Amino acid sequence: QVQFVESGGGLVQPGGSLRLSCAVSGINFSMHAMGWYRQAPGKQRELVATITSGGLTYYVASVKGRFTISRDNAKNTVYLQMNSLKPDDTAVYYCNARMRNWYDNWGQGTQVTVSS
Repeated sequence: QVQFVESGGGLVQPGGSLRLSCAVSGINFSMHAMGWYRQAPGKQRELVATITSGGLTYYVASVKGRFTISRDNAKNTVYLQMNSLKPDDTAVYYCNARMRNWYDNWGQGTQVTVSS
């Protein structure tokens, strides 16, 4: 069964940076696309960024130019570098994997709070 373990969140001031990590087990990591989602209080979970098995990336418009997704297949880990953080980026961040569809099970997520 696939497992996702997110880490790296915290409290940061506007304009600051954080690097999130997600360790994945239970799947052939290198063959899956990976994605970062986030869920703010009272809002639906939204897809933030994806990276294919070949390294192609996608970003939602609100984070383009500020966030960078990357992966290390040797470590079965996906990262999200977040720069120029804004209060609107406050959310719980989750990762997931996709072959044809995103997996139904999720990790515990990591809380990111952007506040002065």
